[in-house]
Amino acid sequence: QVQLVESGGGLVQAGGSLRLSCAASGSILSINAMGWYRQAPGKQRELVATITSGGNTNYADSVKDRFTISRDNAKNTVYLQMNSLKPEDAAVYYCNAGMVLTTGGAYSTIWGQGTLVTVSS
Repeated sequence: QVQLVESGGGLVQAGGSLRLSCAASGSILSINAMGWYRQAPGKQRELVATITSGGNTNYADSVKDRFTISRDNAKNTVYLQMNSLKPEDAAVYYCNAGMVLTTGGAYSTIWGQGTLVTVSS
């Protein structure tokens, strides 16, 4: 079974930092793009940042210059370093990955279970 497991969420004061991690495990042949999304109460899930297998990154305008996405391909792990956090960054953060599975070579998009980030003002 393939899964993504996030960690690193928590409570932080405005202006503080958190680092989220997301590790993929299971019958994985290769991982293409990985990304972070977030969903605040009463709002739609939105893209935060993505990174390709080659390291090309993309960020939502709201987090540019504050958040940094990175990945360790050897560990099948993606990270999100969040600095200068604002109350509006509070949300459940979800990891996402597109991967080719060893079982039949199928391509699947997998979501993690989410990790809660709370930012106090």
